[in-house]
Parts: sequence; C-alpha cells; structure tokens
Amino acid sequence: MALAEAGVRGRLLLWPRIVLFGDSITEFSFQEHGWGAFLAERLVRKCDVVNRGLSGYNTRWAKMILPRLISKNSGAESTVAVTIFFGANDSALKDLNPKQHVPLEEYAENLKSMVQYLKSIDIAEDRIILITPPPLQESAWEKECLAKGDKLNRRNATTGEYAQACVQVARDCGTDVLDLWTLMQKNQDFSSYLSDGLHLSAEGNSFLAAQLWKRLEKKLSALPWLLPYWREVDHLHPEASLLGRDQE
Repeated sequence: MALAEAGVRGRLLLWPRIVLFGDSITEFSFQEHGWGAFLAERLVRKCDVVNRGLSGYNTRWAKMILPRLISKNSGAESTVAVTIFFGANDSALKDLNPKQHVPLEEYAENLKSMVQYLKSIDIAEDRIILITPPPLQESAWEKECLAKGDKLNRRNATTGEYAQACVQVARDCGTDVLDLWTLMQKNQDFSSYLSDGLHLSAEGNSFLAAQLWKRLEKKLSALPWLLPYWREVDHLHPEASLLGRDQE
C-alpha cells in the first residue's frame, strides 16, 4: 500500500498529551533521571509528555506566553493534563534580583489567570496540577551566588510564602496541587533533594516523580494502549489491525 493511499484510508492518530509548564526545574526534567523523563517512560504508547519548561521564567512572563503554547485550536482537545510549576524565580528577593522577582499577590493572581485561561479553552480544573516551588537550601545556594559575585538572592522562608499562595490558589480554583515545599521538608535533611540548593538532584527528581505520579495515575488510568501489540497484528492483512474501521 502506498503511503499516500494509507494516509487517505487511515484517520490521523492523535496522541493525548501532558504539558509540563514551568521554569528551569521543568526544563531540566528530561535530563537523565529527570521527573519528566520518568513520566514519559511510564506513559509511552499512551500519552506524549511535552516539556515547556523555560529556565529563569516567572509567572509574569509565563502568563503572557501560555496562550501561544496551548490554544483551543492547537492542542487543547488532546491535552489530558497540565502541570504549572513556578515560584522559584518569582520568590527571588526584590532588592537583589529585581528582574525575576514577582510580588506575592501578583504571583497568586498570575497563577489564577493561567488556570482561568486553561478552563476557558476547555481544559477543566481536574486536568490541572499546580506545583509549589521546592524548599531552598540557603547555604548551598549562597555558594552558587557567591561564585558568580552575587549575594544570596533567595530565602527559604520567602519561598514558603509563595508555596502557601500556590496552595491557596489551587483551593480557590479547584485544581489539584503538589506542595513540594512542605513535603520535602518532612525530611529533616532535605538538602539531598537539591543539587545546588535550588534545583533538583537525582533524588529530588525521583521524589517529585513519585509524588506527581500519585496524582496523575488516577487521571490517566483510562488511557488506552495506542495501536496493537506487534504480536496481535495480522501480518497477512495488517491494514485490518492497524487501520481498523478507518479502512472501510
């Protein structure tokens, strides 16, 4: 069968997708042992995991670009889940990092605005998961700052205020939430979850992956295996197995 003929006879097969939207902690999530890579492996043949992480970004910038990443005419229908994972940059101290800093109230409003936008394009609240920033290990991050000639530009207590605001937005909007800031600090030495005091280590990635999977598994349990297992394909008449009713 020619490819052109197959294209006519077979309906386009759209993979469902999860969109991971966030800052560097999301951008780096497809690295080895990353939490995004874990999800992609778990969901292969069922769902695409799309990385839309943007290193250094805050919610002020994220709110502006979200409609360029997901729209009603491009991707919304096939989107089965969205994670929104910002706050590590928003919570930077204003006097030491004014470029990334976003005031706490604006941060909360930006998160609400993004949730409302997704709902407006028919991505319901039960498909949205907000993730709080992780805790900050100040001594380790200070070393990173000093190496660049800067002062410590974040504080864990401040990050905690943004995490609490994120949790409250989720309650107000009816979305799910993963409070990483609180969960990680149940371990007295949470520094093992962080590679440099701010970004996730291999252990931190595994922790986030496990916590997020608990929330996603329920939402995605009904997703079918896409296309038949190779042993189930009729090799004499493969179109019957691979195109099904679309061939009729």
